[in-house]
Amino acid sequence: MSLNLQQKEAVVAEVAREVAGAQAIILAENRGLPVAAMTQLRAKARASGVYFRVVKNTLVRRAVAETPFAPLAEKMSGPLAYGIGTDPVVVAKVLNDFAKANEKFVIAGGAIPGQVMSAKDVVTKSKDVLGNIK
Repeated sequence: MSLNLQQKEAVVAEVAREVAGAQAIILAENRGLPVAAMTQLRAKARASGVYFRVVKNTLVRRAVAETPFAPLAEKMSGPLAYGIGTDPVVVAKVLNDFAKANEKFVIAGGAIPGQVMSAKDVVTKSKDVLGNIK
């Protein structure tokens, strides 16, 4: 189902609000993931304070334009889900833990304000930070 212009503007505004207070955005490919698994991830993300949504890349590009996350737009291609949060460690942990248990959910990259990270960086940096916390 296609969104009309008003609906698209509302989605961009919603995502832009989340990005405005964010300290991390993580992108993940979700091709072929069962609905039940996505529902579990959404519940876990919500409980952890992570905004998680599958959104058209063009709408997210508009939402991150002119923010510290603007360089991330280059990585936005393909079927992506977005995890956005104020705590970079929590965002990375929720999505990494889910990716470990679901091979069809693959971390594609991410960013903290002013710094784009590869998928490998997201995984290793979150492990480093989590290792220092324990």
